[in-house]
This record gives sequence, structure tokens and C-alpha cells, in this order.
Amino acid sequence: MVKTLLCWLLAVFFLLAGIAHFTQTASFAAIVPPVLPFKHLIVQVTGAMELAFAVGLVVPSWRRVTGLALSAFLLAVLPANIHMAIVGMPLGEMSSPIALWFRVFLQFPLIVLVLWACGSLRRTA
Repeated sequence: MVKTLLCWLLAVFFLLAGIAHFTQTASFAAIVPPVLPFKHLIVQVTGAMELAFAVGLVVPSWRRVTGLALSAFLLAVLPANIHMAIVGMPLGEMSSPIALWFRVFLQFPLIVLVLWACGSLRRTA
């Protein structure tokens, strides 16, 4: 029950985040680390991925693999969050260095939470 509710809450979060990647592409492109090319394409692809994760989180038979894929995704976007914190790039109301670094460190408990809620930490026989 708790895990299901958590998966639905995470799905809403990633649905909204995915939509935002398409409605605020320029803002998201600004946080892509400068070494990466095709910033707008990266934003659109990651937005589409977040929409797919939202679907995977609400389909019980897809949750385990979604948890693994979403965790890998969260690790993959970590450099963008670190880049934001290093350069002090504001994210909406969040502009203090402490808040930006806190966001970076929250990524790790979020990954554990996703893995737990999706049942991805279970061993299979």
C-alpha cells in the first residue's frame, strides 16, 4: 500500500517534470553542462524519458524494471545538478548555494526511495 502510493506520487512528479522539459526547454537547456552538445535535444529526450518513467511507475508489472532504469537515469542527470550547484545557477525559487547542494545530495536518498518503492531491491530466484 505505501509502496504503491509512493509510486503514484513519484509518477505525478516525473509526469510534471517531463511536461516541463517540453514547456520550458530553454530553462532546462541552460542547466545542461557546457561540455555536452545538442542541449535542446538532450532536454527533450530526458523529458520523454521522464514521461515514460511516470507510466512505468503506475503499471505494477513494470515497476521493478522502471525502478532500475529510473535510478540509472537519476545518476545520469546528477552532473547537471552538480553543475547548477557549482555555478550557482538558480532553479526557480531555489538560488542559495546551500539549497542547490542540498538538491544534489537529495538525489541519493531519492534513488534509494525509487528502488525500494518499485521493489527493485528484492532478489529474484
